[in-house]
Amino acid sequence: MTKQLPKVDVVLVGFGWTGAIYAEKLTAAGMEVLALERGPWRDTPKDFATTFAQDELRYYWRHGMFQEASQSTVTFRNNGAQTALPMRHWGSFLPGNGVGGSGVHWNGQTYRFLPSDFVAKSHNEERYGPLPEGMTVQDYGVTYDELEPHFDYFEKICGICGTAGNLRGDIRKGGNPFEGPRSDDYPNPPMQMTFSQDRFEASARDMGLNPFPVPSANMSRAYVNPLGMQLAPCTYCGFCEKHGCGNYSKSSPQTTIIPVLMKRENFTLRTDSEVLSVEKSPDGTRATGVTYIDTSGEEFFQPAEVVVLCAYPLENTRLMLLSDIGTPYDPQTGGGVVGKNYCYQVMSGATVFYDEEYTNGFVGAGALGMAVDEYNGDNFDHSGLGFIGGGYIACYTTNARPIESHPVPEGVPGWGSEWKQSVRANFLKTTNVGVHGASMAHRSNYLDLDPTYTDRHGRPLLRMTYDFTLNDRRLTAHLTPVAEEIARGMGGREVNVAERKGSYDSMPYQTTHNTGGTIMGTDPQTSVCNRYCQSWDLHNLFVAGAGLFPQNAGYNPTGTVAALAYWSVAAIIDQYMADPGPLVQA
Repeated sequence: MTKQLPKVDVVLVGFGWTGAIYAEKLTAAGMEVLALERGPWRDTPKDFATTFAQDELRYYWRHGMFQEASQSTVTFRNNGAQTALPMRHWGSFLPGNGVGGSGVHWNGQTYRFLPSDFVAKSHNEERYGPLPEGMTVQDYGVTYDELEPHFDYFEKICGICGTAGNLRGDIRKGGNPFEGPRSDDYPNPPMQMTFSQDRFEASARDMGLNPFPVPSANMSRAYVNPLGMQLAPCTYCGFCEKHGCGNYSKSSPQTTIIPVLMKRENFTLRTDSEVLSVEKSPDGTRATGVTYIDTSGEEFFQPAEVVVLCAYPLENTRLMLLSDIGTPYDPQTGGGVVGKNYCYQVMSGATVFYDEEYTNGFVGAGALGMAVDEYNGDNFDHSGLGFIGGGYIACYTTNARPIESHPVPEGVPGWGSEWKQSVRANFLKTTNVGVHGASMAHRSNYLDLDPTYTDRHGRPLLRMTYDFTLNDRRLTAHLTPVAEEIARGMGGREVNVAERKGSYDSMPYQTTHNTGGTIMGTDPQTSVCNRYCQSWDLHNLFVAGAGLFPQNAGYNPTGTVAALAYWSVAAIIDQYMADPGPLVQA
């Protein structure tokens, strides 16, 4: 029997970056907010103490802070002619589990999408003509200029370290000259670069490019954010990605927002509480709350005036499909919207090997890097190239953690004494130049409910149908040689190029940048949410996260995810609560 609980103003499903952002702003506005998190409580001093935070076996290999694939996973196939099978072990991407979500184990690379990224359809069609058949790229419905104050605020919350390249229209030396105009500089200066970034910068400048320090949520100095949270200087230990930071040196929900939020009487967090469905009013026009289950198996109905889906993008899409909210996407007809425009990233790069120089890759941080943006978005002329979009090219020094880092030149066996000798010889003398490519939406890439496989509660798993498209392949074929040229100019003994060939493989790790499925836009016939991230179908249901992206840009998503959350919560507070209803008329 389902137990009904007292009603709250707002219930949040999931408690990572976006859940913390919504909760902080809504409680500050006086609303009673309840957050439901499927995973456990995670706290910096208890869970990421420096005595065990750098446990690579626990966090990298055994996936200590990721979603349990044995409890809930996704099924995967490259195309509709294949039978999707469950992912039994996370590989290509790593959904977070517990308080803080993926915001705990991220690297801290914090970019703003380009102004043209938000109008990808209209901008590219105006410049290059109609998009190819099958490409389902759309505009966001919100512009860079509208989001800029929210980008700025999130960067101050996180204490982002960097060099502004476009400050109120003034192009500044040392920053990214292609970025949209900024209203303020970064709160902190860039991180201290190492040998690899110095070599990358020199090679890129020799090619006439404009390298700039990667915007970093790893602190270059001590910092106090607008909520009074204190962050400490990074120690360059190299345990950012897939790990929590015990030094309070990496911005995460735990180090920037949650401690302030937990002291507020009008906020409640329930962990180990898995939401099963969003419930609707009899007339199907409103969400009435959510049904969830705890670890004892007891089921609860939590009524609320407003429901916000703040889970990982894949789970947000699945919840909407399981709750029969919106029309599921149909790739055959192109109709429907929920599950539409699933996108990822297109990665490639080059590894540089040195004979005498030591790169010392273990002295690193998640966002320690230099990048160039000449080939990102529409920063270059695509005429005659046969693709749109692009990506940044960067040299990061993020780890050299010994279990996962063993670079060897081409031709070396994959095991045995020769392999061991090569690892020993090259471990401290390699670096990488990577292409972080965009993923343009295509009709054949989507999410839906699997007809065969279910989770531990008997609910259908989410099915992912995805492969690289012709646009992806042309994009990476154009950008990878540029990365190779930069790498060869860095003075190494040899360069190994890792091209992006073949179909998408769900096993090797690439990025945790899954996007789409609950996309935003200007038309309910082609999008799930309006420009304020509000469901077209249920006016008191809002959706957060990268699932809102109609396509994926050539950047890491977190900065834009946060800006959209601040934009949306401002609309709830300033507009919706005073007059509940659709903020945009269909």
